[in-house]
Amino acid sequence: MKETGPGTLIVAATPIGRAGDASPRLASALAAAAVIAAEDTRRVRRLAAALGVTLAGRTVSYYDDVEQERVAGLLAALRSGDDVLLITDAGTPGVSDPGYRLVAAAAAAGLRVTVLPGPSAVTAALAVSGLPSDRFCFEGFPPRRDGPRARRFAGLAAEPRTMVFFEAGRRAGATLAGLAAAFGPGRRAVVCRELSKTHEEIRRGTLGELAEWAAGGLLGEVTLVVAGRDQAPAMDAAAAAAEVAVREAAGTPRKEAIAAVAAESGLPRRDVYNAVVAARRP
Repeated sequence: MKETGPGTLIVAATPIGRAGDASPRLASALAAAAVIAAEDTRRVRRLAAALGVTLAGRTVSYYDDVEQERVAGLLAALRSGDDVLLITDAGTPGVSDPGYRLVAAAAAAGLRVTVLPGPSAVTAALAVSGLPSDRFCFEGFPPRRDGPRARRFAGLAAEPRTMVFFEAGRRAGATLAGLAAAFGPGRRAVVCRELSKTHEEIRRGTLGELAEWAAGGLLGEVTLVVAGRDQAPAMDAAAAAAEVAVREAAGTPRKEAIAAVAAESGLPRRDVYNAVVAARRP
């Protein structure tokens, strides 16, 4: 414990694959922290062993189900003068991993928060994708259920920035198929599987090609990088109706297909709907 003053909350990134990617600062922080709030306490012990570090402080589990209830105790530790090291299983805390609530609470309480930067699957996948990276957005994990996932993707169909998603390997095929239905099968994308690990795989292609390739699911952790919508001239109503038909044939519900095509084409949704109805008249 420090002699005077509150402690510091240190938000630290951990390797997303190989322990050798850890920085010397992370090793020092693991050895020095009075409290380590870890998503998985077993993994932090394995990481410390791989780095030749002896953990002197106490280790506290800090995963999704207990995140909120741990905040008060960790704030008390900070106020008493202890430095708290916040880490996740892999990557940066708070990026689709526990951490946001503790950081927000510490900041609101006027306690010092600092970051120990390092690996992130988001930026690693973006860097290796070869897709435009001057502007991008991170969309986290898509909804698991078909309906909410289709609505989420329909809302992103007109997004011009490169998009990054996380996904479990077993759901990657369904997610890629949903993206192809919402964005069109010709949209460019990259699948990054097991980044920085022994069996790293980076697959490039169109959403249609990648959905077919991953139809049976994939092994391991997956990061998807999808190109934003090209700033192409708006299509006319007849072309929009034809595009809706293509997406319906691929499995997208008509309502979602109309919304996505309207967003992409710049046409009012009512005009696209009317064109779809007219196209189906005998």
